[in-house]
Amino acid sequence: MDLLIDIIGWVGAGLMLIAYGLVSASKLRGDGLTYQTMNLIGAVALMINTAYLSAWPSATLNLVWMGIGAVTVGKLVAARGKNIHDTTLERV
Repeated sequence: MDLLIDIIGWVGAGLMLIAYGLVSASKLRGDGLTYQTMNLIGAVALMINTAYLSAWPSATLNLVWMGIGAVTVGKLVAARGKNIHDTTLERV
């Protein structure tokens, strides 16, 4: 189980670093769905890892980061759905 939790943590850390690097290199938009989803998944993975290791300050930070990411992804998905719906209505 320890190995699985370590792998989850490393994947989360790597995903968040890659996302940050892509935004810094202007390959992704910081307000885009891809970046926000990468951050959300990374935060979930790191929260699992740090909670398992009883690193409560880090677990709390990642829980909050996860909440921010979930709200942002939800808003982006809702906006995307609204735009698709508006575009469909315009064609009719």
